[in-house]
Amino acid sequence: MNQIRKKYEELLGFVPDNIEKRLQLAELSGETEAIEVIEKYREKLIYRNPLEPKTQQLVHFALLIGGMHKEPAKLHAKAALKAGATIKELFGVCETAAITGGMPAFSLAVDCVFEAIENLA
Repeated sequence: MNQIRKKYEELLGFVPDNIEKRLQLAELSGETEAIEVIEKYREKLIYRNPLEPKTQQLVHFALLIGGMHKEPAKLHAKAALKAGATIKELFGVCETAAITGGMPAFSLAVDCVFEAIENLA
């Protein structure tokens, strides 16, 4: 489980609470195999993906905004910055969200980006 935690720290800079709870519950229940299978799936799709990490994180952010999923969108806005995305590129996702999801999606995206850059300071 520590190797899984390390992957999240590399990707996001920390282990999200929901992931930590998932790992702890698997350890407490003795059912770590399922988590390992899930993480192997994620590893293939994230770490061995033809998209470069920055682009992939911008896509994650955009898709999560489209689904109006604030908490995971915030994580991927932070991950995009960590992967080298600029504030301008993240704002480009916000602008695109306005086209595909209207002003609610635009506003959500702006909130997520603002929180991501606020935590950089």
